[in-house]
Amino acid sequence: MYRKLGFGIVALGLPLLLAACGDTTEDRALSGAGIGAASGAIIGAVTGIGPGAGALIGGAVGATAGAVTDSSQVNLGKPVWRGSAGGSQPASAYDEGTVRNIQAGLQRLGYDPGPADGRFGPQTEAAIRRFQQDNSLPVDGQPTAAVWQQIQTRAPG
Repeated sequence: MYRKLGFGIVALGLPLLLAACGDTTEDRALSGAGIGAASGAIIGAVTGIGPGAGALIGGAVGATAGAVTDSSQVNLGKPVWRGSAGGSQPASAYDEGTVRNIQAGLQRLGYDPGPADGRFGPQTEAAIRRFQQDNSLPVDGQPTAAVWQQIQTRAPG
């Protein structure tokens, strides 16, 4: 009985702990669902409720945990499907022109996003985050059109 209780605690706690991949609610919920489903399937197989039922329960718990947490509570970094800063960097999902404009604007404002080359990387993300924090904006570090609009209002030219 204690063994099943221990597995139940792990099945509920692990997705809550690991559901923190990503900066957006959608990324975090999706990561949580995946992690929860995988954990739940394993625990379900061991406890006798079955891997399918365990995956459903774990996926639901993980998705909920990912959706209700934010990166200030727990942050394991970007989800795998968004790429990583190490090794060979995948092509950016962001518009190169927007990224270039943001980089140039941040440079004019005294931030250091690296070269204004249109490539989104860790240095640009860090500069965007600092700009957002300094200007009391929601902090996500993403090079969106909304960020570019905010930079334009502060760095005309």
